[in-house]
Amino acid sequence: MAIASEETTRICNHCDRAIPSSNIDLHYAHCSRNLERCKVCGDMIPKKHAEEHFLNTHAPVACSLCSETMEREILAIHKGEICPQRIVTCDFCEFPLPAIDLAEHQEVCGNRTELCHLCNRYVRLRERYNHESRCTGIAENNEGSSRDVRAAEREQARPRRQASEYSRRRILFTIAITGIAVLLGSLFFQKKTDSSQFCQASSGIVNSRSSKSHYQAFHFVFPS
Repeated sequence: MAIASEETTRICNHCDRAIPSSNIDLHYAHCSRNLERCKVCGDMIPKKHAEEHFLNTHAPVACSLCSETMEREILAIHKGEICPQRIVTCDFCEFPLPAIDLAEHQEVCGNRTELCHLCNRYVRLRERYNHESRCTGIAENNEGSSRDVRAAEREQARPRRQASEYSRRRILFTIAITGIAVLLGSLFFQKKTDSSQFCQASSGIVNSRSSKSHYQAFHFVFPS
């Protein structure tokens, strides 16, 4: 029984694949006419899809958050860890905001204070974790702590008092302006009334004199 010998292969000069020797010429003609090697990844791509392959796989893309252009492969990492416009949350209040604004926000937010109900002291939010880990629940100085609490309460009440005082001043100012306007209006109306009466009186005197002159002239022409 004859044993079939293994068919020899040859490497295609275009795609670097091993092709049976009997088909190498036909394969090469088809391969060189229809395929081309991607200059970025080295894959053999149909020539009619080469541009689509580059745009979908290798073309630089713009981040939808900050518009920075980068390679497609690092876009996901950029959006999740690097992009300055990615949304992050404040460590103290959990407010969502762009990463570029986080440092400035936390500088202010971390300086806010909250009352520790164990030791009755006000603690900055940025120091809250360390404070809670070592707080014994006993105030080191009850008198001093009470003063701190009262001082903090006075500081919180001061804006309300200032707002109330401002409202009272505004009301008094409005009342004063209204009173002045009413007084000026009354004086103007009274002056206008006096002027009208004076004009009417003057008109009556003139009419009376005119009638008298007419009467004298009539008697002069036709004496009785």
